Amino acid sequence: MPRFRLTTYLRDTFGVEDPRSFRLCGMDEVGRGSYAGPLVAAAVVLPPRFRHPLLRDSKLLSARQRELVGAVIRRRALAWVVAEISAADINRRGLGWANVEVFRRLVDLVDADGYCCDGRLRINATRTVHCLVKGDNLVPAISAASIVAKVHRDAIMTAMHDDAPHYNWASNKGYGAREHRDAIRTHGPHPQHRTVFIDNMLQLDLTFDTASPADLDAAALDVAAIEDASLEAASV
Repeated sequence: MPRFRLTTYLRDTFGVEDPRSFRLCGMDEVGRGSYAGPLVAAAVVLPPRFRHPLLRDSKLLSARQRELVGAVIRRRALAWVVAEISAADINRRGLGWANVEVFRRLVDLVDADGYCCDGRLRINATRTVHCLVKGDNLVPAISAASIVAKVHRDAIMTAMHDDAPHYNWASNKGYGAREHRDAIRTHGPHPQHRTVFIDNMLQLDLTFDTASPADLDAAALDVAAIEDASLEAASV
């Protein structure tokens, strides 16, 4: 596979001849697979030749590293913005709708020459959005967006922890850690939980002790198929 070059990507995708004068808006989301809390996405327009040793996919950084580089990004970015879709809206309209809608909102909030995001979504927005698989590792503006979104959402989940400390959201950030699943069984779901997603995933978890590996694989595929179908419908 040929090595990825940002200048080539900008030329081939956006017809850019001089990257220094092109305002590229990178976007990424965080929290899609979480059991609780909002879906959060960020958009960032970086200045030309922006460099930082920690600028990469947020999942590859520690919390402290994300906070450090996130502060630099927010200070030096030409533009940055965060959008949220609440758990209540996700429960009402679906995760597929939310994953597309959050990017639509970002496009409306940021004025740029071109827009790109991580993943495979088809986003019908007021401006064309180009999606790139592994974009959070390849395009600096998407990497920056992933960091800003992650720092923002982590802060939300830490604040939510005080309202329901038995779920330990300050630590698990709403994701499906064993302690979180056990707390849901003990205390029931909270209004901040994504009910349909939890129902599917807990059903898989509850059958873990008795199901065969083939049964577990089939159940996992069913959950993935439901989510993928929802994303496909929302992106059209």
